[in-house]
Amino acid sequence: METEALEHLVRGIVDNPDEVNVRARNLRRGRTLEVHVHPDDIGKVIGRNGRTATAIRTVVGALSSESSIRIDFVDEFNRRPRR
Repeated sequence: METEALEHLVRGIVDNPDEVNVRARNLRRGRTLEVHVHPDDIGKVIGRNGRTATAIRTVVGALSSESSIRIDFVDEFNRRPRR
């Protein structure tokens, strides 16, 4: 459920919604959702001083049934997670 909600939120923000892809990974530290976006949209997803990313994390965290969930934003060109 969190994956679909996160993808819906991000698609509403970016200019290239068809290139949004959310991937869930279970790691040792817990569950991580990786959001892959077009390189031109990474700034929109993160927002000024990270405010948009923080808001997205807050909403998805409230929807999550798990105690903690990590969200990483990745641009497809550099393939590096932005925190």
